[in-house]
Amino acid sequence: MKLSELGLLATLVASAWAQTPTTKEVEAAYPEAHALYLDIHQHPELSAHETQTAAKLAGRLRALGYDVTEHVGGTGIVAILKNGVGPTVLLRTELDALPVEEKTGLPYASKVHAEDDAGHDVPVMHACGHDLHMASIIGTATIMAHSKERWHGTLFLIGQPAEETISGAKAMLDDGLFRRFPKPDVAVALHVSNEFPAGKVGVGSGYRYANADSFRLTIYGKGGHGSAPHTTVDPIVIAARTILSLQTITSREVKPGETAVITVGYIHAGTKNNIIPDQAELGLTVRTYKPEVRKQVFAAIERIAKAESAAAGASREPSIEHYESTDAVYNDPPLAQRLRPALEATLGKENVTIAEPITGSEDFSYFTAQGVPTFFFGLGGAEPKKYAEAKAAGTTLPSNHSSLFAPDLDPALHAGIASEVTVLRNLLQGSAEQLRKITGQ
Repeated sequence: MKLSELGLLATLVASAWAQTPTTKEVEAAYPEAHALYLDIHQHPELSAHETQTAAKLAGRLRALGYDVTEHVGGTGIVAILKNGVGPTVLLRTELDALPVEEKTGLPYASKVHAEDDAGHDVPVMHACGHDLHMASIIGTATIMAHSKERWHGTLFLIGQPAEETISGAKAMLDDGLFRRFPKPDVAVALHVSNEFPAGKVGVGSGYRYANADSFRLTIYGKGGHGSAPHTTVDPIVIAARTILSLQTITSREVKPGETAVITVGYIHAGTKNNIIPDQAELGLTVRTYKPEVRKQVFAAIERIAKAESAAAGASREPSIEHYESTDAVYNDPPLAQRLRPALEATLGKENVTIAEPITGSEDFSYFTAQGVPTFFFGLGGAEPKKYAEAKAAGTTLPSNHSSLFAPDLDPALHAGIASEVTVLRNLLQGSAEQLRKITGQ
């Protein structure tokens, strides 16, 4: 072997050593991360109300030597650890839980109830895995703080509120996230699910999560007695025809192979069986990837809604309120290509799989919209034996947002910490200019 080849090999070996966390490092950080998981799982808080959750993270990060700022965009926290000259890399965790009653039967199951924004008493559960994300980031933050000789640059951790209402990332940005703090060269996040067995991670390039858009469609008719429909314009019948016609957008208008989902999640109309109401309200969620398909679907929804009302003789056009949205999460392809081998070196090649695009949504996309290249990867949460049994039987395990969702804690948390440390150490090498060149900035 030539001397130059030996030098390159030595550089690669040294780089891999710098990036891969040792078993000793992970095990040393694990007890605190595990304890935090149990605490937060038992004491969940709803979106934009994560005061105690944020305080727990802030206190631990401050104790590790991070410069912590609280109340960013509401209950959000920012923790900065500077370690010489180099790139700035953001790692995000979410803080919020869901209004779901936990039915896992776990000894540490949530029994919390809280008042939601509408004043209703609701059960609260970490049914989406944000508790595991927070535990992972604390384990990761601990290892990074104790191994500064193996990376350089600025580590930028954020605890983001209100992901479940897709409002928290925007709130933090509106509060000056990238004006008050260094704008990152790259942003990273993970998400646990039963998509993979615990101990594995999923890496995807390009689209990972979909555009998500919420619509409130109000159809106006003319009410009257249920025994005399000829004297009315029935908004329920118009609503029924509208719902069926909307499904032809994806089946007959969107090009086959392109992704589009239109779901009518609710219909509110009427008070009594023999009264035809004056109006009916539909709630829609729309999922797409490409901007041009998104635009096409919006136009088709408006056209169909107006046409069905006109065909029924309604004297007033329906109102269409587009009240909530977030863009697709897009993984920077060069980043995915760079980080996959690093994760394989840490977890084993057999434990790094391809993450297919899904039509769920994530407001992590708000960071991409600020011109920050992103890498969003999947963390397996399924108990491996149950995962194999379900796959063999052609069934599915409880999904995120299910009252039965519960990650296989120990292997998932170990993998979460190890993979986050690997990704951060990989990115926090070299110069900021080199990292920006890789991502085409």
